[in-house]
Amino acid sequence: MVVKDDELPYLRRCVELAAEALESGDEPFGSVLVAADGTVLAEDHNRVASGDRTRHPEFELARWAAARLSPADRASATVYTSGEHCPMCAAAHAWVGLGRIVYVASSEQLASWLTELGVPAPPVRTLPVSEVAPGVTVDGPVPGLTEEIRELHRRFHRPRA
Repeated sequence: MVVKDDELPYLRRCVELAAEALESGDEPFGSVLVAADGTVLAEDHNRVASGDRTRHPEFELARWAAARLSPADRASATVYTSGEHCPMCAAAHAWVGLGRIVYVASSEQLASWLTELGVPAPPVRTLPVSEVAPGVTVDGPVPGLTEEIRELHRRFHRPRA
């Protein structure tokens, strides 16, 4: 499946949420959970600056969906996100039974940007979602928005690099 024009507003909202995370002193990631009919069910941005490194928006949306949606509604929902899920979030997504993932920037792109900025490697290996959760349909990256995400990461890490 390919990212369609009518999905771009959800992805733009993910970029906005990533910018909100940056403005609050956090790493720039944002995600939106959308029902099969296009209704936005929930959204969140990164909250790891609190000290809890598991407070990724994709993980939070998986937990939200598990508590509030039927298995069928979870399976038909889509998670739109500024960056491809990390292994922790990909596993949560698959265990909860959420549907498709659409991301702006890939894990490979992010790893490359962080290397360019001199940011140390994370404690968990960077893997594509397909290696962690092979049954999940994944689409991305979205070229028209990747540069915006790259700039947000540059702004976050530049003072530290």
